[in-house]
Formats: sequence, structure tokens, C-alpha cells
Amino acid sequence: MFTDEYFMKIALQQAQEALEKDEVPIGCVIVSQNRIIAKSHNLTETLNDVTAHAEMQAITSAANFLGGKYLINCTLYVTLEPCVMCCGALNWSQISKVVIGARDEQRGFINKNLSLHPKTEIVTGILENDCSQIVKDFFKGKR
Repeated sequence: MFTDEYFMKIALQQAQEALEKDEVPIGCVIVSQNRIIAKSHNLTETLNDVTAHAEMQAITSAANFLGGKYLINCTLYVTLEPCVMCCGALNWSQISKVVIGARDEQRGFINKNLSLHPKTEIVTGILENDCSQIVKDFFKGKR
């Protein structure tokens, strides 16, 4: 059976791909009816584009797959809490559920008192330690 942990592990694989490209290791997948329809990781350095966050890449890919801009009945699994920009995009996409691995107390949307679409369910803390550790290790290596 597919669980939140199952899909978060795939998002972590995407974060690992980002790490191998020296990108901030954040990964995500978008799931519809237990099927992955998009997966991505940060590409801001590779594309020289500050908007190329994992979530933004996956939203575009999923919308293209579905043939429409709304991600109703879809779930986004992301290793780190989305930023304000990604929160806005997820809000507009009307995604049904967002599953977050680790919180981002400084840059995440939750502490900024922002919210997603009113019908969007939010779950936090799935594989939190693994999701948090990959980012901590990345930045420790940069310092």
C-alpha cells in the first residue's frame, strides 16, 4: 500500500539528485490516484533562475501532464516546507493536499501566517529527521 512515507522517500531521492548537482537538496513529487505524475528537485543554480524551486518545477510538470492548471485531487510531497513563492503557486493550483517533511522556521510559509487554498489539507513531519538532515548537511558543507 502507498503511504505518505513511501512517497516522501521518493521526494528524498529527488533531494539527493539536487545535492549531486550542488543544488539546495529539496525534492518533491506530485501524486494523483497513487500515481506519481511529476517529480522534481531544486534547479535554481542549474537554470540560473531563482524561481526554479522543486515545487515550481513539479507544479508545471503536473499541470502539463493533466492538461490543466488546477491540481485538484493531487498531493504534493516535499522534503522542506514551501517558501512564500511556492505557497502562492500551490494556492493558485488548488492542490488538494501538501505533505511536508521538515518545517522551515525561517523561510517557510507557515510562520509567515500564509495559507494554501482553503480546501488544501496540510500534513507535516513525514520523515522529518531525514528531510531535515540532508539540508543541514548541505549547508554545513558550505560553511
